[in-house]
Amino acid sequence: MNRLLISTGGGDCPGLNAVIRAIVHRASQEKDWEILGSIQAFNGVLWEPSEIVVLDNNKVKGIHFQGGTIIETTNKGGPFGWPVKNKDGSYTEVDRSDEMIRKLQYMGIDGVINIGGDGSQRISQLLWEKGLNIIGVPKTIDNDLSSTDSTFGFQTAVQIATESVDKLVTTAASHNRVFVMEVMGRDAGWIALNAAVAGGAEVALIPENPYDIQKVKAALEKRFHHDRGFAVVVISEGAKQQGGSVATIKTEEVGYHNKRLGGAARKLIEELKAAGFKQDMRETVLGHLQRGGVPIAYDRVLSAQFGVKAFEMALEGDYGKMVSYQHPDFISVPLKEAIAKPNLVDEKNQLVKTALGLGICLGN
Repeated sequence: MNRLLISTGGGDCPGLNAVIRAIVHRASQEKDWEILGSIQAFNGVLWEPSEIVVLDNNKVKGIHFQGGTIIETTNKGGPFGWPVKNKDGSYTEVDRSDEMIRKLQYMGIDGVINIGGDGSQRISQLLWEKGLNIIGVPKTIDNDLSSTDSTFGFQTAVQIATESVDKLVTTAASHNRVFVMEVMGRDAGWIALNAAVAGGAEVALIPENPYDIQKVKAALEKRFHHDRGFAVVVISEGAKQQGGSVATIKTEEVGYHNKRLGGAARKLIEELKAAGFKQDMRETVLGHLQRGGVPIAYDRVLSAQFGVKAFEMALEGDYGKMVSYQHPDFISVPLKEAIAKPNLVDEKNQLVKTALGLGICLGN
């Protein structure tokens, strides 16, 4: 009996369940394959006792349109930074990767499919270097992995953000206001840029392009005549003013290493007021609304294709690699290559040119 373990790590994402279902359904067509799931990423393996569940066709029935992940996820801790509480209440992080690999061997696990974004695939690469048979599946609403044309969950996040811009347009027009909508993306501005173009926003501010507050102010002032008018600004959580810093939120979460971004919309409003912009402004922060809910059809299809390909890679023993969509094909690329550089918005990108052609202010 061959045993394959699935882990879903990092932030949740529309389409995770569709990937899990696809792996299980594809595996059921082969003899002697058992699919298991580790609860909360690799925590399910590291906990004492372990928390591992059997994933069969009955378990994954009808989950393809459900948001989230039936085996849960986490972006804290992990095999290389497991938090251990000291007597004084502080925490020390320890490396439990070797121990985890031994536990997987004891369980008879032949391979692991790790579904996650950049951080999760960096863990995949480190585990591969330690000898663990592992395959990565690219998952992130940020679309910031450069070795694949798209990551599942991204298009759903864009759809949610676009629908939000649509709603803000009518309330902005009714009140003669400027609405500043903050979206996720960390260091990549793909969600903000796509939502701005699709939703008809007047301004789009992204991390790759620090903005000139005077140019943003000028673009917004053009939308008003005798205090009548409206505008919508879409700002990525990682955007910042030229010479400024990214807005962050202090967090005491144990085992959480990323900067917790948040406050970009509020910060922009304060900067605009300081620059002399007089119109009424309001902020809207979408936050985790972009991660939740039903995946759109595109992401369901992409997730299914990723899941089937991931299992077939395991079937062929093609480990140490990540599934990649390079239109029109689904291939495998080395994990080291997959995480080599992020997928960021380049000023020469066609979508940037489109945004400028539509008259959208990008802050420079």
